[in-house]
Amino acid sequence: MLLTRDSVELLAPVGTWDVLEAAIEAGANAVYLGGKRFNMRMFKTTANFDDATLGKAIEYAHRHNVALHVTVNNLISDRELDNMRSYLKLLDELKPDALIVQDLSILQLAREINLSVPLHASIMMNTHNEHAVRALQGYGISRVVVNREMSLSQLSLLKERTGIEVEYFIHGDMCISHSGQCVQSGVVFGQSSNRGRCLKPCRWPYQLVDAATGLPIDDQAPGPYKLAMKDMCLYMKLPELIQAGVTSFKIEGRMRTADFVSGIVKTYRKAIDRYIADPMGYTPDLQDWENLQNTRSRDFSTCYALGNPGATAIGYSGKREPRFFSQAVREADMATLAKRSHPNPTNKPFDPTLSVHVADLASLIAACQNGANTIYIGGEVAKPGIPWTLQTMVQAVEEAGKYDAKVIITTPRITMERECGELEQFFSSLPKINPHGLMVGNLGALTLAQQHSTLPLQAEFSFNVFNHVTAQLLKNNNVKKATISLEATYEQIMQLVENSPLPLEFIVHGSLPAMITDHSIPEAVLTNQYQSDYDPALDTTRYALLDTAGQQHPIMVDQYGRSNLLFAKDLCLLPHLYSLRTVQNYRIEGQYYTPELVGLVTKIYREELDKIVAEQSAYHFDAGQLERIAAASPRELGIGTFRYRLSK
Repeated sequence: MLLTRDSVELLAPVGTWDVLEAAIEAGANAVYLGGKRFNMRMFKTTANFDDATLGKAIEYAHRHNVALHVTVNNLISDRELDNMRSYLKLLDELKPDALIVQDLSILQLAREINLSVPLHASIMMNTHNEHAVRALQGYGISRVVVNREMSLSQLSLLKERTGIEVEYFIHGDMCISHSGQCVQSGVVFGQSSNRGRCLKPCRWPYQLVDAATGLPIDDQAPGPYKLAMKDMCLYMKLPELIQAGVTSFKIEGRMRTADFVSGIVKTYRKAIDRYIADPMGYTPDLQDWENLQNTRSRDFSTCYALGNPGATAIGYSGKREPRFFSQAVREADMATLAKRSHPNPTNKPFDPTLSVHVADLASLIAACQNGANTIYIGGEVAKPGIPWTLQTMVQAVEEAGKYDAKVIITTPRITMERECGELEQFFSSLPKINPHGLMVGNLGALTLAQQHSTLPLQAEFSFNVFNHVTAQLLKNNNVKKATISLEATYEQIMQLVENSPLPLEFIVHGSLPAMITDHSIPEAVLTNQYQSDYDPALDTTRYALLDTAGQQHPIMVDQYGRSNLLFAKDLCLLPHLYSLRTVQNYRIEGQYYTPELVGLVTKIYREELDKIVAEQSAYHFDAGQLERIAAASPRELGIGTFRYRLSK
């Protein structure tokens, strides 16, 4: 391709008016900023633009021939939908060049109000395969901010196959978890990373321990900050970026000062212009590189742009960490008072179903024998466990049928090119298995399932269903049931269930993932490097991260080498079932449990749900049931987001 200055957009972050002026003066082609109402940088009260200043900022940028993108990129609760509608209408009048969005409901709202402003998919949408891109294009998405875990070669192929504009973070603060899939801050603090209020538990110090014994592991990491990603910096790889076809080079930092943003923009502007003017003769400016090094906060990494960086991407010492937003706290236990201000459910018919997610046939049988209506199998499997095969899936359907239970096959939450290829082949085998449905983990998997199967489809919690408009969009795409967001509190759940046009399922018990990352924590910590031939299956030790509050967070490495970091406490909402009785579908996440524990937990939840149906207002919870589960559980039990009235 022939390059011009318009071939590459240099996109700068803006939090205040002086930064806006500085970024434009420094040579940004475009800027992105947020309003006061909905965006992913909500902590700094002096940052972001009120409605009147938004209009002035758009006028100022356009007067200088600079594009301006507005971030509307957090999850939206039902109580916020009216405000969002009015905000979108205002933005449609102000005419920025694009809106950067996360919540699927905005795609639906945009259609309702005939929004004329182009839509870009935020990195928080977790877009990482061509099938998701095509689905988003059907809703008018013209650009995607692709996952940080995508390499330049992967995103180049994505662009070639779909024609989508690709925006890619090239500089600044990075998350270790797949975007949109980290719920640790939201569950522990009630401050959601998906709603712009992350307190960064990934920046806590941790110690690697043996999950079975609790004893420390002698690791190779040069410090305790096991999850603290270095800052992205691709200055030295600009030619690779440009030739990969990246449309927009995105700089992170909407809470940065004018001087800082100006310096970064000038450096990249000069390098981009030099390369476009003379690509064959281009070499990086070593003085500019030294300046970047001298003004950096954290150390630099190319992260996943050139492949999995392993331990080299982690700032283990913490010496250059500019700010710690929080420290480890004890997760809410069963004695914590549950916050409920929403009125109790009305006396609607209560016909509860109970689903259980299991890891093997023995657990499936145990769940069926103790009253489960539906069994979930498949998806991620923690090593050294063995993934479900076609043969064991056939057996699962046969065994469940003996108890009149249904079997739903789940797909991985993250489906890069490899997983998508495997899914296509797997879907062709579904007639041999004859399950009762599929539960998909992302928009791409949903699109593939629609194309290759006629089975009923469900949406996993990774879709972050937080309002009824998102549920409507999923229903419009033939989804028959969706899972409520792990970050929703009691009040938010009640509002969502009351308004949803789609049946919803709520997870009430089990071991839940706080985050999922392509970074293999045990591999990086034990070897202090990335080894392409490393196989966690050969390492049968189960590991955990011990935080400074004395809690162990189990690390479940799945068959794809991804680390699923679990909460320290298993969720247990058994005492709160009566107040949740508007919900009709309940789930136990038992894929990390023994068959014996799966059977016990299923039996107790089945008994309590049946008692509620039989006794209605006369129902009284038997605390002895909770004691039985607590005594058998491998971890302490807790109430998760129920300690908060609202997830902010």
